[in-house]
Amino acid sequence: MTASPELAPCLTASPELLRSVFRRHAAGVAVITAAGEWPVGFTATSLNSVAAEPPLVSFGIGTSSSSWPVLAEAEHVGVHILGEHQQELAATFARSGADRFGPSTDWSGGPEGVPLLAGVSAWLVCRVVARIPAGDHRIVIAEAVAGDPSGAGRPLVYHQGRFTALRD
Repeated sequence: MTASPELAPCLTASPELLRSVFRRHAAGVAVITAAGEWPVGFTATSLNSVAAEPPLVSFGIGTSSSSWPVLAEAEHVGVHILGEHQQELAATFARSGADRFGPSTDWSGGPEGVPLLAGVSAWLVCRVVARIPAGDHRIVIAEAVAGDPSGAGRPLVYHQGRFTALRD
């Protein structure tokens, strides 16, 4: 066995520690949408591919989110992979109290009535199959039923508390 480098002092687990650690984790940026009495949506960096057969994805949503009441009941959701040219769209859907589906957002109704955002790198419409309690969040698992991977652009990334682009 070789000697290991000296480690920094260990910090006690806390919400602040978790946020600090995950600021160092680069993540792709997605917007999740759903239809209710009015359309809802939020920016997510927790999107994951779960399985290919059946085609499953997951994402987390806080139960205090303004989108949660609609997502808690929605049968279908839209999953939009944002491109580096969509930093403002990501910020709009991340901002509390923003008019997310206002005049500055180009969107239309898609399969299963799900609001679909224009100009994204890729999108899926998914059928919700599970909502799993996880602290102050829910992990939503959904099965893809339709989609389009042909959008243009390089991916938008979230790192160190801000939206950014990949470097060559």
